Amino acid sequence: MNPLQSSVLPPASGEDRLRVATYNIHKGVRGIGPAKRLEIHNLGLAIEALDADLVCLQEVRRFHRRDARRFDRPSFGWPQQGQAEFLAPEGYDVAYRTNAVTRHGEHGNALLSRWSIGEPRHHDVSDHRFEQRGLLHVQVNWQGRAVDAIVAHFGLSHTSRLRQVQRLAAFVQQELDPAVPLLVAGDFNDWGERLDGAMQEAGLTRAIAPAGGGLQRSLTFPSLAPVFALDRVYTRGWRCVSTFVPRGASWARMSDHLPLVVEFELLEA
Repeated sequence: MNPLQSSVLPPASGEDRLRVATYNIHKGVRGIGPAKRLEIHNLGLAIEALDADLVCLQEVRRFHRRDARRFDRPSFGWPQQGQAEFLAPEGYDVAYRTNAVTRHGEHGNALLSRWSIGEPRHHDVSDHRFEQRGLLHVQVNWQGRAVDAIVAHFGLSHTSRLRQVQRLAAFVQQELDPAVPLLVAGDFNDWGERLDGAMQEAGLTRAIAPAGGGLQRSLTFPSLAPVFALDRVYTRGWRCVSTFVPRGASWARMSDHLPLVVEFELLEA
């Protein structure tokens, strides 16, 4: 049995609900210097335990030559394939697009889907040359109907994030069908809780648990003792049923973020 399953939600309660998880996986490694360790194998167990229909990932390595050499060993070493493919539970479709190219490799956003998906698209929302940022857009065939999913990773300054919201809004308006339900999930780096208004102006509502839950149940950063809700899902056409963040030592060691899990129902047309 997967040892992490006891700390996550039970199976989704009905075919009319969509479970979405968003998770910044910190490129599959933790620590620095001699203490640096590979966590990608534990992350595979974690993602399986989330039992989500859609898993939206940030800071996903396609390859990294230096870390691949460092963790080159016969078992539990650096994966032969990209991290998105390695982490996908059996039977899931995989979409990945690069955000940043670095000296030794590259990383970006990924979507793992229990449901079949269309052709992935990348939309650059970089605000300056020191931070390469992008949106991954994928259309998912959920229960026989189209659902648009966007995986996002926003910048480190508030002004950059505001401009990235504007670029997101322009992309949604120009490229997506307004009749198709939309989910925008990712790491928004919004330490000061200042983005919701701009997202609402773009027609997107933040997923917050119903009465009795609130933001306290959505704290994801830092993973050891979370005090910030950096990881979020914004939506159009959905109702948030529940939110959940798994906690504990095993979850805290795998990334500097914890995953956020949200269940949705479609709003009536």
